[in-house]
Amino acid sequence: MAAATQDATVAEKLRALYELQLVDSEIDQIQIMKGELPMEVSDLEDDIAGMETRITKLESQVKELEDELNKHRGNIKDAEALISKYQTQLDNVKNNREYEALTKEIEMQHLEIKLSEKRIREYDGQLDAKKKTLETNLERKEAKAKDLDAKKVELDSIIEKTEKEEDKLRKKSEKARKKIEDRLLKSYDRIRNGYRNGLSVVTVEREACGGCFNMIPPQVQLEISQRKKIIACEHCGRVLVDTDILNPEGD
Repeated sequence: MAAATQDATVAEKLRALYELQLVDSEIDQIQIMKGELPMEVSDLEDDIAGMETRITKLESQVKELEDELNKHRGNIKDAEALISKYQTQLDNVKNNREYEALTKEIEMQHLEIKLSEKRIREYDGQLDAKKKTLETNLERKEAKAKDLDAKKVELDSIIEKTEKEEDKLRKKSEKARKKIEDRLLKSYDRIRNGYRNGLSVVTVEREACGGCFNMIPPQVQLEISQRKKIIACEHCGRVLVDTDILNPEGD
């Protein structure tokens, strides 16, 4: 196949390039129909994944704070039980040393209660803030999930309508590429990738380049119509062909 492309006339090479351009432009139109949806879907999926990580971390922090609160509430109950026990023992003390020892223990348990109450107030405030943040993140995730579902439905609908046509066009593009020598293909791809509209081969329309719309000198237009050599626009670098390029009788 490589030898066959090398032996092709300039007119045949130009025709093959233009035919490839027409097919690739049809594929581009399908991508335009999809618009930014594939990227938007991907971005939303990334956003939701990131939010799920944050939500998991927040849920863990909420659980830790709740555990701390339960621990300090338990400490208070234990301290209150000990105070009650020590106060009962005070009624049966036999000397001042025992009385002082029990009194100190009661004081220590009251201090434990105050400390735990302080920690409970602190953790209650932190827990409230974390729960609000968690709730906000859950609401945002739900909203993003709904948006993602809607965009997926929209994208799936477009894909369903265009998938067969796009697959057909891509096969046609691959077939067309086999008719073109590597040197020209590399140049075609380089120019095509350099422009948002993907145009690498354009016709001369109203004496102007069909890509950048700069005027083409009459002598250059004549050379283009003769199809004796490959001519690129001096302004944008796109390959120029005449409007009758698909008509072999003009070769």
